Amino acid sequence: MVSLSEDLALALLITVDVGVEFMETAGVELADILRPYDVDIVATVATMGIPVAIEVTRALGLDQYVILHKTPKIHLSDAVSEPVRSITTSGEQRLLFDRARISDVSGRRVAIVDDVISTGASTGAALRLLRGVGANVVAIGTLVTEASLWRNALGEDALKVRALGSIPVFRPNGSGGLVEDWAG
Repeated sequence: MVSLSEDLALALLITVDVGVEFMETAGVELADILRPYDVDIVATVATMGIPVAIEVTRALGLDQYVILHKTPKIHLSDAVSEPVRSITTSGEQRLLFDRARISDVSGRRVAIVDDVISTGASTGAALRLLRGVGANVVAIGTLVTEASLWRNALGEDALKVRALGSIPVFRPNGSGGLVEDWAG
């Protein structure tokens, strides 16, 4: 659990810390949910989505996945970009997509995968960026959704979301404890 403010706490799922066996199992289960969508390639937002993308890609029998980065890298100096403001990072960032990878997604059936969908901000930015380079996003997969703010943020695209589970956010109960908030 981590407090983001006086009135909001989150339960964190840190995919880079949960172990290979957990991620392999979660990847297989998420891939089984995404399999009916005939995905050509998996896309994710760095960094916590990377283990999810690797395992889902492997379980779907695919070889390639693409990463939308939030941190500038030398090979991304001419990247396609989209603004994003995530609940777990301060300030506005930009999703960056390597122009050399556009042909990997353009005209192809893409599944966006991530560890958690909370507000929908990162997922929405990923959708805009990928569609902007010609991708056909057919599904959105996540280990868990958090509360329900993401539904409004994603609009009709919320119907594409497939999750292994859902968790609430947490609010103070007035006596030192926390209570579940499923609305967000």
